[in-house]
Amino acid sequence: MKAMILAAGLGARLRPLTDTVPKALVDLGGVPMLEIVLKRLSDAGVTDVIINTHHLADKLTDFLKNKSGAGLKIEISREIFFPLETGGGVKKAAWFLKDDGPFFLYNCDVLTDMDLKAMMAAHLKNDTLATVAVKERASARQLFFDADMNLRGRLNSNDPAVQWAGEPLNDPVRLAFSGVHVISPDIFPLMTESGVFSIMDVYLRLAAAGAKIKGFRMDGYYWQDIGNIEKLEAARRHMAGQKNSGK
Repeated sequence: MKAMILAAGLGARLRPLTDTVPKALVDLGGVPMLEIVLKRLSDAGVTDVIINTHHLADKLTDFLKNKSGAGLKIEISREIFFPLETGGGVKKAAWFLKDDGPFFLYNCDVLTDMDLKAMMAAHLKNDTLATVAVKERASARQLFFDADMNLRGRLNSNDPAVQWAGEPLNDPVRLAFSGVHVISPDIFPLMTESGVFSIMDVYLRLAAAGAKIKGFRMDGYYWQDIGNIEKLEAARRHMAGQKNSGK
């Protein structure tokens, strides 16, 4: 099984910490974030990983050279001039991801104990083009689903209008995206977008055309992103609590 870890971001909201340390290598209780994500993927059965890099890319490469990578085979997808966002990044790595079955796409700034095996099993059972982990939590950005958890729309913090995939729903299920996807490689021939673009734009376009893009609810699991200093400290407190409790 394969996975892609998204680690090319600038980490601007974590400055000055990320002036010298890539966000993927930020320390959580003595362990870099990237190492935590690699172990999570390995425990879920992933054997091969590609990681996109941009900001302080050499530090990430050096780190991976000096680590076993949790026993994983690791490739690097270097985004030299600028980050390509989620869609552009995964499309650039299609050469690595397109020949096997469904793969994980995992944001490297997400700390969660979600059951990745259960998410993959749900993706395979539902025979979907893509499955996105979602959670009921406060967020300025929400995804909208119908009663069967099919993606039907999106609300962004900078746009008061809902971007619908097809006809609007009267009473959609509103959930926040949690930074983890399972994607079928069948998506690659359908990606007409190029350059810098969000994978969510692809999902909404394809869902409007009838493709099956589903949500996987992870409400009972811990989740925290490390997008800013306050959130990073919350994640560190959680890790310290886990260590103290012996988990």
